[in-house]
Amino acid sequence: MKKQKKETPEQNVIQLLLRLYSVEPFLSFSTPWELLMATILSAQCTDHRVNQVTPALFAFLPTPEQASLVSPLDVEPYIQSVNYYHTKSRHICQCGVAIQDHFSGIVPSTMNDLVTLPGVGRKTANVVLAQAFHKSEGIAVDTHVSRVSYRLGWTEHSKHPLRIEQLLMMKFPSHLWETVSILLIHHGRSICKAKKPLCKECILTQYCNRYQTQK
Repeated sequence: MKKQKKETPEQNVIQLLLRLYSVEPFLSFSTPWELLMATILSAQCTDHRVNQVTPALFAFLPTPEQASLVSPLDVEPYIQSVNYYHTKSRHICQCGVAIQDHFSGIVPSTMNDLVTLPGVGRKTANVVLAQAFHKSEGIAVDTHVSRVSYRLGWTEHSKHPLRIEQLLMMKFPSHLWETVSILLIHHGRSICKAKKPLCKECILTQYCNRYQTQK
């Protein structure tokens, strides 16, 4: 009789977090282009705020072609309640132009192509690939993922997203990469906060390196 593999501490953490949080996408969208715009807007901004402004933005810019035909000044009124809206308006227009010129008006579906777009780094590309194209090429690492994975002791870094991503990818099978990112973001927002983590309310204390070393 074949022995079942024992779950790792990391897998146990994910199972616990799955009891608490949904793994549905944070951003509302219906096409890869909409998700790309929403993810660009989400940098340094709450998902709630982004979801408030995107319905009107999506109606105004339904395709990359439309974005390539307008100026950032045309886009700004739709997103002016979003942080850094001047820069983000420019990136959206530039993305429209790049997608029209280099990808026949279709949002690219590979990491190498996505990161050539203005304002698109690995985090944004990972979100678009996972949620719009159902591809696992990496793990979207934001400040919450960085902080929680560091406190758990999964990484030795807290400020190097690429290295953190590489380490997390080695700990989990690729079909869990999107789930890991979403769950750690949820936990970072609600419990494992930057300044005042709610350790007394946390279900992960037995697995948390920070908590165990401070006992």
